[in-house]
Amino acid sequence: MCGTNQTAFHEFILLGFHDFHHIKVFLFCLFFVVYVLIVAENCFIITLVSTCHHLHVPMYIFLRNLALADLLLTSNITPKLLQVTWFKGTTISKTNCFIQYYFHCIATYTQSLILTAMAFDRYLAICHPLRYTTLMNQKLCFHLSFWPWAIGIFLIPSEMVLIGQLEFCNTDEIDHFFCDFAPILEMASSDTSKVVFEDFILSILLAFSPFILVIISYICIFVAIIKITSNEGRRKAFSTCSSHLAAVCTYYGPLIAIYMFPVGGNTPYENKLKSLLYTAFTPLINPVLYSMRNQEIKKASRLLFCKSRAKINKMW
Repeated sequence: MCGTNQTAFHEFILLGFHDFHHIKVFLFCLFFVVYVLIVAENCFIITLVSTCHHLHVPMYIFLRNLALADLLLTSNITPKLLQVTWFKGTTISKTNCFIQYYFHCIATYTQSLILTAMAFDRYLAICHPLRYTTLMNQKLCFHLSFWPWAIGIFLIPSEMVLIGQLEFCNTDEIDHFFCDFAPILEMASSDTSKVVFEDFILSILLAFSPFILVIISYICIFVAIIKITSNEGRRKAFSTCSSHLAAVCTYYGPLIAIYMFPVGGNTPYENKLKSLLYTAFTPLINPVLYSMRNQEIKKASRLLFCKSRAKINKMW
């Protein structure tokens, strides 16, 4: 509870990159261009997989869900980031702050589980190729696509209830560009032990455990690739999972640096830059990683482009 001489804050101030206000135009344009590219790339992947029937296979269905999660993650944060950048900080209500954090959790945890599902899919394709179509059937593919969203949506509210019970009396400033877990707790003037424990459990279930499963899957995959006698066979096997492995590194790298192994000397700006990596860089680079060396994506892109051009020519 707030003391007699203290006032409970119901509106917070996001500081963002306030010390770089002298280059706000450059930062605003940079973030805006990156956001436009992220929306365009991920919407293209979603449209491509949805409209091209030969891409209706588990690998690309998971990719479509990953693109949806990337789109949710960046669309939840970037509009406020642009406002914070331009105005050298901006206000956000307590309710909207918690809503932003809620959707941030859904997006990040869903990404974690989808990446795990993709690792399992690659494991079956490389380690059990003859049984792949039997094991990775339509029903299993549906469950591996549905539950990453459902688990986050239904489990995270328990943490949000505890966060909603916190009192904020000491300060109303969040030294970040969005409402993240650590900055929210730093402002709290009431006991946060229950919230920390709840978040720890969710992180173990929805982030750390999936990461361990991904590592185990790739250990099995690498062992299977080593057993392949021909160099061409090894190259083809590795190419089927190289894009996903790169996406795993770009996703988990910043998260581990921020949340699992934080360095005591890290400044708030270092943590902000790391946060930018997984909220902006990862959604930007994922479509590129999966499209650059994927012949099926390139083929579907050309087909979609030809169909669109034919429709435009008919209209004119």
